[in-house]
Order: sequence, then structure tokens, then C-alpha cells
Amino acid sequence: MDIRQTAVNAARKAGALLRENLGRAGRIEFKGVVDLVTEMDTRSESIIVEEIKKVFPDHGILAEEGAELLSNSGRRWVIDPLDGTTNYAHGFPWFCVSIALEDNGAVVLGVVYNPMLDELFVAEAGKGAYLNGVKITVSGIDSLDKGLLATGFPYDVRSSTENNLDHFGRFAVRAQAIRRAGAAALDLSYVGCGRFDGFWEMKLRPWDVAAAWLIVREAGGVVTDFKGGPFSIHGRECLASNALIHRQMVEVLSKQPGGLSEP
Repeated sequence: MDIRQTAVNAARKAGALLRENLGRAGRIEFKGVVDLVTEMDTRSESIIVEEIKKVFPDHGILAEEGAELLSNSGRRWVIDPLDGTTNYAHGFPWFCVSIALEDNGAVVLGVVYNPMLDELFVAEAGKGAYLNGVKITVSGIDSLDKGLLATGFPYDVRSSTENNLDHFGRFAVRAQAIRRAGAAALDLSYVGCGRFDGFWEMKLRPWDVAAAWLIVREAGGVVTDFKGGPFSIHGRECLASNALIHRQMVEVLSKQPGGLSEP
């Protein structure tokens, strides 16, 4: 079985578990004041890791809920078994499974699966991005005033002044509208297929963005930090767009405090 099919199978299998148990999240634990994990997070992760290790036992794994599995193979899977945990715990049907593969530090495969709509986003480096087998491209909106944007807020929004509220306020009076749905990987994937025109968020983790940023790039979009500089899945800022409104979004983000520098 090839790498792409392994990731797709794992995402679909984990997604089926999540879909069938929506409304029955099981045990819920808190990692922080508003950062929670459900029984389904851990069960979904177990399914994905098991599927991958059956085929590629020598690959490394970085997953949100488990300890990192190190490897000398040069390949590492980056997994979010349930992006949108808070939504899931409340029975709100906006969540996804995200699986990426790094080859010597470069993301070469990204799979994001929305089980409630049976939407499978797949991108491979240099081979384009697809939704349910149909090639996708970013939108053609060239003015921020006409743009539909997406964002989210970090888990320390109550305690940190770097919380994205200032950026949200500024974009709210510049864009056509903003959505804050609660699953960054899906937001980014929707930029890739043209449903959103731009996305920005801070303090995301590698498993939140590893798969979906590749989907945006392979669909013709641009992903950078807030200043328009190089993007890293290990960085603390993610700005994605259809490329046409990217400079306008950078300008909005640069007009007031709130951005983060790399550690």
C-alpha cells in the first residue's frame, strides 16, 4: 500500500469513529482552562497510528495526544486525530481529521477529512490539491473588502494580550465577513477550495497546520507568517490566502500590535 492510500484509509477510518459517536464524546479532560481532550481524540489517534505503523513501522510519529515516536527513517507523520475538539464535545458538527507526512522536514503529503460532509482533501507536493478526487483551486477574489475570512483564538485568550482580538476587530471592518468555526485544518482546507479567501491565526501547533497548509499551497494559495515571511509548521503565526488578497491582509496585520516573533 502506498503512502497516500495509507493516510486516506487512516483518515476515513478515524473519521467514521468520530461521526458515529458525535454526541457521545465520552470522557472529557481539561489540558487547560479551555483546552480539552475527549475519549474520542485518543481513540481516533490510536486508529490512525495503528494504521500507519502496520504499513510503515519505521516511520516517526508526532501526534497531538501521544508521546512523539522518533525514527531514523527521515519520515515523520504529523497527526491531529480530532481538530475541533471543543466543537465535538458540544455536539457541534464542525471538526476533522488531519494527517501529514514529512520527508526530512518537508511536508510532502497532506490529508484532511471532514467526516460529517464526507469531504476528503488530499495534497501531494508538486501534484496539486484535490477534494474527493476533483482538483481544487483557491478563489479569484482580489479585494479584501469582498473577502470571506476565517480565524480562531488561542487557548490563552483569557490570560495573554497576544490573543488575536485586536486583529479580529481590524479585519471585521475591512473584510466582507469573518467566520470563527473552531477547526483550523478545515478553515485552511476551505481556503484551498475557494470557500474562504483568507485565514489567519496565531499559536497553532504543527498538527493543526501541517496537512492543510500544503493543501492551500498546492491549490495555488500562499501561506506565510503575519509579515509575509516564510511559513513554518513550527512557527507561531499562520496567514493563508488565495494570493490575490495576501498583501492586503499583511497590511492589516502590520498596523497594530498583536503579531508574534519566532521563539
